[in-house]
Amino acid sequence: MPAGAVSSQMAPASAVASSGSSLLSLAGDNPYFQAGFGLLGVGAAMTLARTGSIWGATVLRRRMLVSLEIDNRDRAYDWFLGWMAHRSSSAAKSTARSAPWIRSHELSVETMIERRPNGSSSVFFQLVAGPGTHWFKYKGAWMQVKRERETRSMMGGQQTGMAVPWETVTLTTLSRDRKLFPELLAEARDLGMRGQEGNLVIHTAWGIEWRPFGKPRRKRPLQSVVLEPGMGEKIEQDIKAFLARRQWYADRGIPYRRGYLLHGPPGSGKTSFIQALAGSLSYDICLLNLSERGLADDKLNHLLSNAPERSFVLIEDVDAAFNKRAQTTADGYQSSVTFSGFLNALDGVASGEERIVFMTTNHVEQLDPALIRPGRVDFSGLIDNASPLQARTLFHRFYSGGADAEVDADELEVLAHNLQEIVEGRMKNGERVSMAALQGHFIRNQPREAVTRSLELFKCR
Repeated sequence: MPAGAVSSQMAPASAVASSGSSLLSLAGDNPYFQAGFGLLGVGAAMTLARTGSIWGATVLRRRMLVSLEIDNRDRAYDWFLGWMAHRSSSAAKSTARSAPWIRSHELSVETMIERRPNGSSSVFFQLVAGPGTHWFKYKGAWMQVKRERETRSMMGGQQTGMAVPWETVTLTTLSRDRKLFPELLAEARDLGMRGQEGNLVIHTAWGIEWRPFGKPRRKRPLQSVVLEPGMGEKIEQDIKAFLARRQWYADRGIPYRRGYLLHGPPGSGKTSFIQALAGSLSYDICLLNLSERGLADDKLNHLLSNAPERSFVLIEDVDAAFNKRAQTTADGYQSSVTFSGFLNALDGVASGEERIVFMTTNHVEQLDPALIRPGRVDFSGLIDNASPLQARTLFHRFYSGGADAEVDADELEVLAHNLQEIVEGRMKNGERVSMAALQGHFIRNQPREAVTRSLELFKCR
């Protein structure tokens, strides 16, 4: 190839190289380009550093911190808030340093009512941590409390007749102190349950779950409900035998549940005896109203299957709930609970176990035979009006041993005998008196007046 051709082909390549080096030289000598490139590098480095710091903080937080969330559907939520109220009250009496949320700008009020045996009451207000972020120290470990409220997410609504905001409490502490969470919750639980010790708790249906209704009530002695001799002991022995045979039911594949039906005239002591029996066995009572608006078959089944442990499910006046297999209130509202749905909830395929159901009625003859058959009602007992012996026993219970009694023991025995004869004579004429009427009569009168004026209580059966 001629030398001129070679040089002509190499010329464009050398020209390109020369122009590229010239551009680089120009860019390198341009201060604006140098500044832009420098800023780009700094920005990239800062972005990388920020991403790395976020990632590092996340990893560090996951390894060093632990969080516990409690929402207001859980029973521990109320226990923890009560524990905070108690802690802040104790701190206010000594020093505010042990409860820093007292100085917080986000506060909530806890209102407590103390009722005394004489009927008087006092109201106390305590400030606790409201929605926001707070800090406190527990057993030497610092913990962060973050209480959040979501007003757009409401619990309850039309199904329960009331609505409350969705709330959560999140506790955060060092991972090494995670063992303190169970201890704190146990302390809050013990404090919350302390007010229920020795008391009877009444639960009512709140949507599809059970919640305590009002303050815990003082347990009523079983002997304070005067029934026909042998009836109370018979029911007590039956339920104690059932509670002692859990494994016996399991071995034979029998559903572990029992139903009781107490029937009799109004004021005979059916509900009072159930409450006293629950208190003597340290059980609670779940009061179920079949006429509640919004209650349907599926919710009824859920409630009966998820009753709290160690509790009786009490259904009062079951004859009025399903009269002629339809449940309709006075204003024309018809419940969504059907008779077949109620029967299936008691002992159907989807019904729960480990359950004790008490039903009461004033008119047992109006109950459908399908409801009171064995398996749904395993024990049926008549709680009748006052018998002569019941009237005498109740009279002694009211007036014997009183420091301010206006009669001595001998006269009291004579008066009790006279009252027994009056009740017995009236019973022969077809006249009866309820135990509730006798109790109210004894409350209003002294022993002599109670006997002489007892004729006013009787009415034809």
